[in-house]
Amino acid sequence: MDALAGLLEGPRASGAFLLRIVLDPPWSIRVQDGSPLCVAVMLRGEACFAPEHGEPVWLRPGDVAVVRGPDPYVMSDGTTSPPRVIVYPGQRCVTPEGVELRERMALGVRTWGSDPDGSVQMLLGVYEEVGAVGQRLLDVLPPLLVVSEDAWDAALVAVLAGEVSKQGPAQGVMLDRLLDLLLISVLRVWLDRPESEAPAWYRAYAHPVAGEALRLFHEDPASGWTLARVAAEVGVSRATLAECFRSAVGTPPMTYLTEWRLALAADLLRQSDVTLNVVARQVGYGSGFALSSAFKRVYGISPQEYRGAGPAW
Repeated sequence: MDALAGLLEGPRASGAFLLRIVLDPPWSIRVQDGSPLCVAVMLRGEACFAPEHGEPVWLRPGDVAVVRGPDPYVMSDGTTSPPRVIVYPGQRCVTPEGVELRERMALGVRTWGSDPDGSVQMLLGVYEEVGAVGQRLLDVLPPLLVVSEDAWDAALVAVLAGEVSKQGPAQGVMLDRLLDLLLISVLRVWLDRPESEAPAWYRAYAHPVAGEALRLFHEDPASGWTLARVAAEVGVSRATLAECFRSAVGTPPMTYLTEWRLALAADLLRQSDVTLNVVARQVGYGSGFALSSAFKRVYGISPQEYRGAGPAW
């Protein structure tokens, strides 16, 4: 599991908030729900997305925006009028005066807005939690990124749009997985752009030496890796492995492995109630004591304190 896959493993889209929004101008919505990640898909009309810090961007049919939280953002018809709707945590929707709107503007199954035939239509998918592994990716994303319709195969948009207002067995699970696939597809397109400044670990996957070492770490982090063993698996000397990995990824191989194991441990601590010894074995530490020492050195708190603190978002 690499860090891109890790964004959607564990606390991936599971019961994610997914909604079709249908509006007629004038409209303006300020979203300050504190969620770590939002995916917006433009189906009809145009919308202006303005992050709290950064330049506004226009979305047109087929475009997909990924908004990194928890900072607020505004989506609107582009006018300068103040927001008419404010979205708070728990997807509570109110007017600036505090009048509740969620039920008043409900238009059917997973559909919300001012007019069922409105000229503006979009899909909004909200991830309300990500783990430590996913945070490694979110940390390198801009507050707002957009992939236009002509930059990727947008077939998933039509599938998701067709399913979002249906009711049926396992419909929620289907929507969660479709949202995951959409997000992965969009992020891969964006990360592959030269101007995206993708993180070194992502670019390093194409390196013949560092990429193979990364795959070993990600696929089997609990294995008893040593520099010599990794070098033997990759088919190079230890010196060559160390030099290539540091050059491609930016850190020594065993340092990267330690960071990866601890990120996995952090997610396991939040996602389950298994003992520290079990978590330690799952991520390659011989005991809970060894994991606790490494964890506190990197995160500044003990695994038990981290687990008790609850979600980071």
